[in-house]
Amino acid sequence: MRDQLEKLFNPKSIAAIGASDRKGSVGYVLIRNLLSGSYAGKVYPVNIRHDTVHGREAYKSIKNVPEKVDLAIIATPAETVPEVIEQCGKAGVESAVILSAGFIEVGREGSRRSEKIKKVASKYHIRILGPNCIGFMNPLLGLNATFLSQKVLPGRIVLISQSGALGSTILDWAAEQNVGFSHFVSVGSMIDIGFHDLIDYFGMDPHTSSILIYMESLRDARRFMSAARAFSRSKPIIVLKAGKSQEGAQATLSHTGTLAGNDAAFSAAFHRAGIVRVNTVAQLFHCAQALAMQPRPEDNRLAIITNAGGPGVLATDFLIQKGGRLAKLSRETIQKLNEALPADWSRGNPVDILGDASPERYSKALSIVLEDRGVDGILVILAPQGVSSSEEVAKAVGKISHRARKPILATWMGEKEVQAARDILENEKVPNYRYPESAIEVFLLMCSYTLNLQVLHETPREIPRSFSPDKEEAQRIIDEALKEDRQSLSEAEAKALLTTFEIPVVESLLVTSETAAANTSRYIGFPVVMKAELNASVHKSDFGGIKYPIQNATQAKFAFHELVELAKKHHPDKVVRGVLIEPFVEKRYELILGARKDPIFGPIILFGMGGIAVEIFLDRNVGLPPLNMALAQRLIEGTKIYHLLKGYREERGIDLAAIQFVLHKFAYLVMDFPEISEIEINPFAVDEKGGIVLDAKVMLEKPAFNKRRQPYAHLVISPYPAQYNRKVTLKTGQTALLRAIRPEDEPLEAEMFTLLSKETVYFRFFGYVPHVTHELLTRFTQIDYDREMAIIAEIQEDPKGPPRMAGVVRLVGDAWNENAEYAIVVADPWQGQGLGSKMTDYILEIAKERGIRKIYGSVLSNNEGMIRIFQQKGFSFRQEGFDAYYVELDLEKADAPAEVS
Repeated sequence: MRDQLEKLFNPKSIAAIGASDRKGSVGYVLIRNLLSGSYAGKVYPVNIRHDTVHGREAYKSIKNVPEKVDLAIIATPAETVPEVIEQCGKAGVESAVILSAGFIEVGREGSRRSEKIKKVASKYHIRILGPNCIGFMNPLLGLNATFLSQKVLPGRIVLISQSGALGSTILDWAAEQNVGFSHFVSVGSMIDIGFHDLIDYFGMDPHTSSILIYMESLRDARRFMSAARAFSRSKPIIVLKAGKSQEGAQATLSHTGTLAGNDAAFSAAFHRAGIVRVNTVAQLFHCAQALAMQPRPEDNRLAIITNAGGPGVLATDFLIQKGGRLAKLSRETIQKLNEALPADWSRGNPVDILGDASPERYSKALSIVLEDRGVDGILVILAPQGVSSSEEVAKAVGKISHRARKPILATWMGEKEVQAARDILENEKVPNYRYPESAIEVFLLMCSYTLNLQVLHETPREIPRSFSPDKEEAQRIIDEALKEDRQSLSEAEAKALLTTFEIPVVESLLVTSETAAANTSRYIGFPVVMKAELNASVHKSDFGGIKYPIQNATQAKFAFHELVELAKKHHPDKVVRGVLIEPFVEKRYELILGARKDPIFGPIILFGMGGIAVEIFLDRNVGLPPLNMALAQRLIEGTKIYHLLKGYREERGIDLAAIQFVLHKFAYLVMDFPEISEIEINPFAVDEKGGIVLDAKVMLEKPAFNKRRQPYAHLVISPYPAQYNRKVTLKTGQTALLRAIRPEDEPLEAEMFTLLSKETVYFRFFGYVPHVTHELLTRFTQIDYDREMAIIAEIQEDPKGPPRMAGVVRLVGDAWNENAEYAIVVADPWQGQGLGSKMTDYILEIAKERGIRKIYGSVLSNNEGMIRIFQQKGFSFRQEGFDAYYVELDLEKADAPAEVS
């Protein structure tokens, strides 16, 4: 697959189908652009009516072109495109760009054409960019494969745009700002090549350092998330997502023919994938530029150095308003500044170094503040006051920036008077802006990238205890409702469902008479809560279907009668089953835990302040399942009520770990049962003694896929593959558990590294690893199970102690699940016991199950044990350098012992 994308974006030969001499046509501009640039490859005009185009020989059809071309660019009427793609397939073309419009975006007939193109492309294994796109540019090749006239500078940014018109506008703006590109790609309707393909391709492109995306809608969210999570660690992925408002989402729908998802779901997905989300075109490029020029901040504590008080105050106000923090300078820093600055300096942050500040004064202040551990970044502001040279100050800032380990951003206020200084800052790789607000926006975007990467690298704590949900009972409850053609569970059924996943629920007893209501209330103990119980989920407070506090038996009898009558009156189409009676629970805080199935991202989890005013305060945060303890904690921390939950002033904090555990279990419930379209626990009452569900609603639907074959098809992040679990016996008789690795295994893997000899490390890494870092271990333990698999061997030597990791074998697949790289290490105490062979057998079994075609790897020529295993498993060998072999196993062919050549 990657080879095809390589031919598309770096073609050696191109057929321009629909090339024309008719001025004003797409075909005319396309062939002119292809021929007028510095592109050195061959270009073949294809036109059914003309013998020459732009003075070049033209061919009636792609089949008449004298060589097999790498790329076909199609600019013919929409109705002709399916046949053109058929001809391309017969001619051996592997990649095509369809500029033509008239497909998904025009309705039913266009959709039929799209489906026909996809069918033909699949038949001939052709990758397609578009249709309804403006093409792509590769400035490094001098290739303009679009019908745009802009000149684009070469650079290290790829811009991927779902809107051709906006893409054109952005290119025009970028030219004015001297922003260069490795590529520009217009994706159009994306009937084949999507955002995930492009992230995978440009993530591996050595000429690209940042990936910028203008997005209106998204298809194949799971593959998008997989690709983004794979590369956001090493290359910033910055997305400008349109359709935030309800009106904007509707405009997106009509523009692309694709449903736009809920904006909160997009934000949660971007956060989980390590993506930086921006709100304007300017932020898109400013953020990319700043991340390329400066180190990332560790946190959001900003110091401001200025020669004018007003801009410093405005910058401070904007920083606080946007959620940043003004760094508190240490006593040591204040003392050093006192010694270096005039007596009238501000003696705090913002650091006002006065209007007559010289380059030397700026330099001293900047150097001192950079050393403060409480500062994560610095904004340097200069307002021209006719005293010192703005150019010389820019040079001083640039010189310090070269050795700084914290980001430095600059605001040189004004226009003509400071333009030369801005050019100096640009050359010194100091991001600079006309206004302090713009600089602060970029600083906070850089902070969000840091935070997102922390989420990707964070090692979760072990869950407090294991839990064993009763999935059979949960399935029975759901199936019973679906058999009755109900789209929701009753409150009692919803609570019973939660109980199957060990989520604490208030005791509820159903009564069907006034006498039973009085007796049951006495049994529970007054005061009690009474609720109408129907055979479906309804908002009971809307019709007075909840009564509390009920203080005695007389009130209980009266409340029973009133609740039943109200339920019948307001819901005549529902069955009134009786009345639920519960103890009256009073706890300090009411929370909401919810989930709904987003049409693009599947289940999204909601957490926040609950109770009847939930829609007024709107204090909530959303995330994607699965949730481990660390991700659950991040979900909680993103709300205002978190500050109360952790303890505020004299109020004691609650057990946050218990809430995290409930969220962990709640996420598994919506993961394991795709029949749940929406679920809400409100309120979940909590205090320092614990939490309990007081009310719950569950909406149901029949899954649109085979749950048995694809149990997690509704998720966009692959959950932990618990099915990979096997016990094996070593030659010593010791038992090892082979299972998939988990993020929580980082301490186990760190301990295993202490058991590896220098030789074992050298055999595994082809060199010595002086220090095993947290970053390295998270890369090993926090994997995307859709494209990687790592199986560890867990051995329990001490029944009372923790298990030990004896070895790990892993496959790292390509984005298209065709090929995977193999690697293994067995700790020295367990070598020579057959463990490596058994682990290899298991990982190869998994590879076949997942449809991987080829396994490959490298092995040092003196690693006799590993060579023996590869021979036994049927790998082929090829010399790789003077001291290593490249090994390969074709899983589609029969296994056979291999000879080392």
